[in-house]
Amino acid sequence: MTILFLIIAIVILASAVMVVTTRNLVHAALWLIVSLFGVAVLFAMLNAGFLAVVQVVVYIGAIAILFIFAVMLTRREMRGHGKPLNNNWWISALLSLLTFGGLAMLLSNWDGFSQTPADFPSDFDGVAELGNALIDPNQFVLPFEVASILLVAALVGAVYIASNRK
Repeated sequence: MTILFLIIAIVILASAVMVVTTRNLVHAALWLIVSLFGVAVLFAMLNAGFLAVVQVVVYIGAIAILFIFAVMLTRREMRGHGKPLNNNWWISALLSLLTFGGLAMLLSNWDGFSQTPADFPSDFDGVAELGNALIDPNQFVLPFEVASILLVAALVGAVYIASNRK
């Protein structure tokens, strides 16, 4: 199980690096799909089947495909407007390594890695609990609705930009 986790983690990390380093946007979107699918496999390994299905349906099935269509529809207007890679990419790489180092230092003293989680009762229904948490006014209904409004605003903005002919 550990070997399989390490293989999947390497695939996820390698595809994530390819997302940000490839010059072709369609190829970047396809590498993003590989990375997101690896995360879905990790969810399945953790016996979180609902989250694995949501990862595949929402992220791979909707967002990544929407990204590919947006790139395909707007790529014509982006031709000839400069290089797709910034000359100061090394600054971003350095900041990423520093951030990773800082997080590694913070988590090195955390004892949560060695603890095992408590077992859930046999009658526990995680999907029902998640559904109740999303519609309960005292829990996550406000962030859930704000996220949906932001997504609708982004969709309206994308339609406006795509339909704006000069």
